[in-house]
Amino acid sequence: MKKELLNIAKLFFKLGTISFGGPAAHIAMMEEEVVKKRKWMTHQHFLDLIAATNLIPGPNSTEMTMHCGHERAGKKGLIVAGLSFILPAVIITMLFAWFYASYGKLPKVEQFIYGIKPAVISIMLMSIYSLGKKAVKSKLLAVLGGLTFIACLLGLNEIYALFLCGFIGLILFVFKRNSNSLFMFSPILLMQPINTELLKIFVIFLKVGALLYGGGYVLFAFLDAELVSRGLLSRSELINAIAVGQFTPGPVLSTATFVGWQIGGFLGAIVATLGIFLPSFVFVLILNPLVPKMRKSKEISAFLDAIGVAAIAVIAVVTFEMSKEVLIDWKTITIAVLSFVLTLKFSKMNSAYIVLFGSVGGYLLTII
Repeated sequence: MKKELLNIAKLFFKLGTISFGGPAAHIAMMEEEVVKKRKWMTHQHFLDLIAATNLIPGPNSTEMTMHCGHERAGKKGLIVAGLSFILPAVIITMLFAWFYASYGKLPKVEQFIYGIKPAVISIMLMSIYSLGKKAVKSKLLAVLGGLTFIACLLGLNEIYALFLCGFIGLILFVFKRNSNSLFMFSPILLMQPINTELLKIFVIFLKVGALLYGGGYVLFAFLDAELVSRGLLSRSELINAIAVGQFTPGPVLSTATFVGWQIGGFLGAIVATLGIFLPSFVFVLILNPLVPKMRKSKEISAFLDAIGVAAIAVIAVVTFEMSKEVLIDWKTITIAVLSFVLTLKFSKMNSAYIVLFGSVGGYLLTII
């Protein structure tokens, strides 16, 4: 068991260190490592877990690491996988927070991350292809996936699109069947007198972690309402915090670490991080054992299938939108194309090498 937990820790610490590009990119890398290379689970079960994470609040990619850890080593695996994935982002964000608090500005890192996102796009495209083959089980699901893709492109909120697609899939299943028959961690581990300021920070981020659906922009709105409107943080500081969460690897919710530091120093960063991620550990711990049982129900299975194909459509939308923002010149296009060729030619290549290739290639091209 100890060896298995160590393997889980190594894998998700690595993914937490190289996972740039947001939840869709993180899940693509996870699928590459967990399903294709290590074969810890089938593509179908991986899709079911993606669908399940969309039913609960919190950061989807972080919750997926917890699901994967639970599948491999039970509750201990869940905790180890989640902590290992979060830790690199928290450490890096703390360094940025300290630098910002000390010098009033963020360090320049653009040259080093310039080529990473184009490389990540190639990994996402391969993930869409491999997961899509399993998710699209019928023409109906293909249509639902296509409609979800179009709806998201037209501006429909991704969470609404996922649930809408799921319920349509369920309703259509029921309608089809009815044509033949009738439808029948412990709290904060600070062993010292309670600091009301730290407690306030913890409660704010616990609430955000327990209620948050959606990505960085939704997080921005939550924190704006909870912190800026109360005078705990300036909007400029919040914008910088969101920026740090976006260009560091791992979950964007590491923004909480940066914000916590600005409000309450090192301990503020710790309690904010605990607060925002703790609900996810609890939700996944409850949900994971239920997923196989959900799959056994034909009604819920239809719902999961539709959510699964919608999730692939959402990843495709994110990839498309990301491509428009990232592939802006011949340099980024060159990195993306070469990365995609490498991904195709060496299908078993570790995704870390693709990210490293993009980073080094991007740095070299920026100094030309």
